[in-house]
Amino acid sequence: MSNLLLEVQGFYIFGRFIAWYGVIIALGMLLGLISACVVCKDKGYNRNMPINIAIYAIPLAILGARLYYCIFTDTNTFSHFFDISQGGMAIYGGVIGGFLGLVICCLIHKYSILQACDVAVPSLILGQAIGRIGCYFSGCCYGVETTIESLKVFPISTIQDDGLWHYATFFYESVLNLITYVILMVLTYTTDKRGIATGSYLVGYGIIRAVLEQFRDPKESLELIQGSGIRVSQLLSIILIVIGVCTIILVNIKKNKEAKVNE
Repeated sequence: MSNLLLEVQGFYIFGRFIAWYGVIIALGMLLGLISACVVCKDKGYNRNMPINIAIYAIPLAILGARLYYCIFTDTNTFSHFFDISQGGMAIYGGVIGGFLGLVICCLIHKYSILQACDVAVPSLILGQAIGRIGCYFSGCCYGVETTIESLKVFPISTIQDDGLWHYATFFYESVLNLITYVILMVLTYTTDKRGIATGSYLVGYGIIRAVLEQFRDPKESLELIQGSGIRVSQLLSIILIVIGVCTIILVNIKKNKEAKVNE
């Protein structure tokens, strides 16, 4: 049975191959940026903030995503570090790189880091939700083999290059990320507690990734040490959940103290 995923990976423009994965990632970034601009307009924040953050964060996010992948795979990938046409990007590396870019932007333009993070995280999870659809076309981030016949149907499962049905974990994550985006947008418009959206993102995405990583095909997961069986993204997810919970607790403690002072 032919695999549509492998047959329609991209298209050519002037003889140059353009991967749908890259197009979809770019679309996710664009829609995320638009979302952030709308939030800044509605909340009365600096309207230039999303654009300025993007200028710093996007290049570092791409660099971070590639570096993260290279660190936790065969070291030979470093010889092809700048050749990303064959894939080799990791979302957590992109998140880390993007955060560094955000911090640098805030220090240069004198923005509140926490406010900038609250503006950025809904856009980030939206971009992640859209970006995961690109995994369908590139044939990556899929789950373990589907053994139940009734579940061998898209979007529950997809056929991969081994000719077998695998759980479509990339699709599950896309849907869960989209739900998280809605939740973060509701928080953005209903609370004035700076840092709540950021903490909620860390907890929400951390849980999503920690759970789904367990169902990913081992070939599609990066290990902390090759052959160790310890999935680095799962470990990092747990760390982010702890940081997110602590952030939410500290934000509420600070807000309660301010409320008592103003009584």
